[in-house]
Amino acid sequence: MNPIQGPMAALVTTRRPTGHTIDIGPALDVLDFVTGHGVTGIALLGATGEFLHFDIEERMRFAHMAIRRCRVPLLVNVSHSTLEGALTLARDAAGSGAAGLLLMPPYFFRYKQSELREFYLRFAEASEGLPPTYLYNLPFFTNGLEPETACEILASGGFAGIKDSSGNLEMFASLAEQRTKTPFTLMIGNDSILAARRHACDGVISGCACAVPDLIVGLDRAVTTGNVEAVARLGQRLAEFIEKIDPFPTPLGVQEALALRGFPAVVAPTRLGAALQAHREVFRAWFPSWLPEMQADLKGV
Repeated sequence: MNPIQGPMAALVTTRRPTGHTIDIGPALDVLDFVTGHGVTGIALLGATGEFLHFDIEERMRFAHMAIRRCRVPLLVNVSHSTLEGALTLARDAAGSGAAGLLLMPPYFFRYKQSELREFYLRFAEASEGLPPTYLYNLPFFTNGLEPETACEILASGGFAGIKDSSGNLEMFASLAEQRTKTPFTLMIGNDSILAARRHACDGVISGCACAVPDLIVGLDRAVTTGNVEAVARLGQRLAEFIEKIDPFPTPLGVQEALALRGFPAVVAPTRLGAALQAHREVFRAWFPSWLPEMQADLKGV
């Protein structure tokens, strides 16, 4: 059985008031909350987990503690701006017992597709004996993999699969076709296409699942069991949630929802403008009434 499948959650990382250190106790409480709602796995310190705020040692320390706490397969994002940084994080995550690794292209500086391909192939050469590594395509925030590049890297056999967060249907179609030639794990990383494309892949690694794991688990079950009516109903609920969190900078909307479910208040990375403050108040009024309605829609799924 492939341990990386089904509805997985991309975990937020609670931060101390300083903003650049992890508040580990509440972060582990969020981990328990999410796994308690039936997700099949966790992705740690990805974009939803705001890994870029933390130095290597802080990331390694949190990964070690989360792996010890977690009772489902846990993927650690080992992405870094350098190859050696990524390898350092990967080796440490392997030593801590991670089920797998996520690796996005090197971030911030722009690279050509040929250079991204070389980065991944060199990582594969240097990571023999480490847990399975999954490409992490996140073009909204860093260098994106083009379909041809991603398929070529996956065809090399050095990677176990991909989390594609692009939401690009052309990219998804290319990856699905490549799977008929080279078997690999294909995970949706963009919640907006979950209802429409879940049937054609192994699962989803969902940022929304950190705030509404009950909804993502229920929608995934509806898709995989062919419950068309429930897919339409829950897909609409997910679309409503995404619409309300989209105005926030990632992952502030997810964090706001968690705070309204009883977790510590959000430490925003920067001061919010007047328009976003106003939307925050709208969201805080909307979510408590929407949540029980959504949960009612889950009955019988």
